[in-house]
Amino acid sequence: MSKSALVFGASGVSGWAFVNEILHDYPKKGTWKKVHALTNRPLKHSDSLWPDEERLNMVSGIDLLKGSQEDLEGALSSVDGIKNVTHVFYLAYKASTDFDQEFKDAESMFRRATTAMDHLSPALEFVVLQIGAKMYGCHLLENHPADYMPVPLKESHPRLKPPYSEKLFYHAQLDWITEYAKDRQWNWCDTRPDIIIGFVPNQNFYSLATSIGLFLSLWMEVEGKGSTVAYPGSEAAWVAKSNDSSSDMIARQTLYLSTTLPISQKGEGFNVADAKEPMSWETKWPIICSYFGLKGTGPPVEGAANEVRTYIKQNIGTWEIMEKKYGLKSGLADSDWKIVGFEYYLLTYFGFDRQYDMTKMYSTGFEEERDTMQAWGGVFDRMKAAKIIPS
Repeated sequence: MSKSALVFGASGVSGWAFVNEILHDYPKKGTWKKVHALTNRPLKHSDSLWPDEERLNMVSGIDLLKGSQEDLEGALSSVDGIKNVTHVFYLAYKASTDFDQEFKDAESMFRRATTAMDHLSPALEFVVLQIGAKMYGCHLLENHPADYMPVPLKESHPRLKPPYSEKLFYHAQLDWITEYAKDRQWNWCDTRPDIIIGFVPNQNFYSLATSIGLFLSLWMEVEGKGSTVAYPGSEAAWVAKSNDSSSDMIARQTLYLSTTLPISQKGEGFNVADAKEPMSWETKWPIICSYFGLKGTGPPVEGAANEVRTYIKQNIGTWEIMEKKYGLKSGLADSDWKIVGFEYYLLTYFGFDRQYDMTKMYSTGFEEERDTMQAWGGVFDRMKAAKIIPS
């Protein structure tokens, strides 16, 4: 047992799975002797659903933006075993509707965290920066640059051009670490999931699986088991091709990369996703709905579909009754920890093919693939165990 991991953003939709996979001995038993799970907000172990074992060190309250660089390193130096960390997985993110501030925070947090670990751990071997599909311009919707970034989306595609490139903090993060790490002995890579399907023990601004799990649980209560639920988005998004990126598979693929990549591939990017072939909501939605005993169909031919957030708000009284009836945690269905309209944005405006080329990831020797029920059903199982939705 020679590896020790530190996960920034451990309670997030990606970070939770990294800690969980490490504690379940991925990629093989004996790899990890320690995992430090760093969260900004407090997290009780009883709420985390992580195994209760001595390899786990949960640390909360370290703000990556607070104070000077020396202050941050002083805070991190108090983590027992920090000098033995070999692998850093940077999965932290500070959501903001002020995009200029979000850019500054994202670059600063990553730079400060990585610099600190480089200074504090002489054992450091590998750093991972998780970015995403914005690298390919998917967030630009109808303005996405299909002329020079055709599908399938490949890691070798050129970067976005101005003015879009100047607004994407991924570039600032990547440019900084490329320069900073060029003379360092440790290796690094970036990973690029699309929409992440995962469990979060704390409330999270962007968790589509959480929102859909709440929506369909509420639908079953209101409309009845066996009822039909139309896809809550647009016809264009219904048929658009993409690759789901479940947090379990992101973690497994990233852990594999971080323990096998040679130094000759230092600084390369990798698409990470559940399977080699893309799917669409047309294929996924009926499977997801079937988990709840519902019949999933396409968007309605006439009239608007029941938008996820609107439906939850309209039936919040029923949800509050469900909280008492089923012993659920309160206040999770509709709270301040939700970006207004993000579900509508993802399910309606992503009406274009954005599938990944997964050749590079699967050429490394990684073989596992995961289907829709494995990916989404696993999240819903954990939501039940955490008393977020009814069993």
